[in-house]
Amino acid sequence: MQSLTNRSKVVVKKEMTFLEKLYLPAIFGGLRITFSHFFKKKATINYPEETRDFAPVYRGMHVLKRDENGAERCTACGLCAVACPAEAITMVAAERVKGEEKLYREEKYASVYEINMLRCIFCGLCEEACPKEAIFLTDRIVPTDFERDKFIYGKDKLVDPIDKPIDVSVRETADVAAFKKDKDYAHNQTWKDKKPEKRSGH
Repeated sequence: MQSLTNRSKVVVKKEMTFLEKLYLPAIFGGLRITFSHFFKKKATINYPEETRDFAPVYRGMHVLKRDENGAERCTACGLCAVACPAEAITMVAAERVKGEEKLYREEKYASVYEINMLRCIFCGLCEEACPKEAIFLTDRIVPTDFERDKFIYGKDKLVDPIDKPIDVSVRETADVAAFKKDKDYAHNQTWKDKKPEKRSGH
C-alpha cells in the first residue's frame, strides 16, 4: 500500500547489547543526574518561614475596600458576580437605614458577600468590573485547609480591617489615582460630600 506522504520511515528492530540488557548504564546515568542536584542551588524555600517577592501583577486573596471614612464601598450591584467566569461570587443586597451612613457608603450595600475560593480562578475580572473600586486582588496567599466549608469566604474575611488597611495602591495606575481624588464625580463622593437638594419653599 502506497503512503499518502513521503514521511514514512522504515522501522528496524535493534538488538540490545549485553550492558543494555543489564540496565546498569541507565541506572548509573540516573544516579549521576540525581547526585548532581546536591551541589546545585535549591529551587525550593522553607515556606512560611521564607517568602519570595511577588510580581506587582500577582493576584491573590480578595479584599473589600472601605473609603477614607471607613464605610464599605460595595453597593451590591452584582457586576462582579456577573463578570466572574467561575461563578464563585454570591451576594445579598440590603437597604441602608438611618444611622448607618458611616458603615455603608451608598443607600444599598451587601449584607452577605461570599467568594468560593475553590471555584475562584483569580482572573481579576471582578476587580475590573466593579464600578465603585470596592474589590481588589491583593498579594496575600489564600490559606490552605482540609475542609471545603472553610474556603467559603464571607465579609468577616474579605472586608478591609479598619485598624490595618491593606495597601492596593500598586494595582492602581496614576490616572486612576488622580481620578479618585476628584470630588466632582459622584463616583468619588462620600455621604459627607453629598449635599441634599434645596427645594423651593423650604
